Amino acid sequence: MGGRPDEVRAPDDWLTEVERERAARFRFEADRDCFVAAHLLVRVCAAAVLGVEPRELTLLQHCHLHGPGHGRPSIEQAPELGVSFSHTRGYVCAAAGPGKVGVDAEHVPPGPLDTLLADRVLNPRERSLVTGNDELIRHWTRKEALIKRGELTMDKLRACEDDLSGRHLLEWSVGPDIRVAVITDALARRAPLPQ
Repeated sequence: MGGRPDEVRAPDDWLTEVERERAARFRFEADRDCFVAAHLLVRVCAAAVLGVEPRELTLLQHCHLHGPGHGRPSIEQAPELGVSFSHTRGYVCAAAGPGKVGVDAEHVPPGPLDTLLADRVLNPRERSLVTGNDELIRHWTRKEALIKRGELTMDKLRACEDDLSGRHLLEWSVGPDIRVAVITDALARRAPLPQ
């Protein structure tokens, strides 16, 4: 699921205290709205898979380096369910399903190829083929989705090939400048936001 933050119709009181504290730290309201909407939307996605009410679900994150509120997300009531979410200015998305799930949304930079990002993200073969930012961001969202699945790290981006064997890839565009990639273990489909 994905959409503008204002299209995610869910009450903020679903958020945990940790999520509220993190949201309050955002300097810009637009970024805070995206953070909150993504955290609410992942509950909606998980609830749809589990057949429960989203308000009954608690989103957990914990990173051994940064503590609570960071790291790979999970649902307290269904820790075996794969969940992931992403937000970029003006757009949020989330996914849930069996096995590992990773989702990423990114803006496509305007203008000529962002060579600094391309050199950081792409392996030499990809770098030789990619000529524009749209292709670059398509690779970036796929790799970021793999990171969110726990199968890739930032320091290994350039060594990674676009081999998605045994995984399912779902991609879409939002307008001219947002690209989304979802990588799952089970066949995935894009669902509309609840009204």
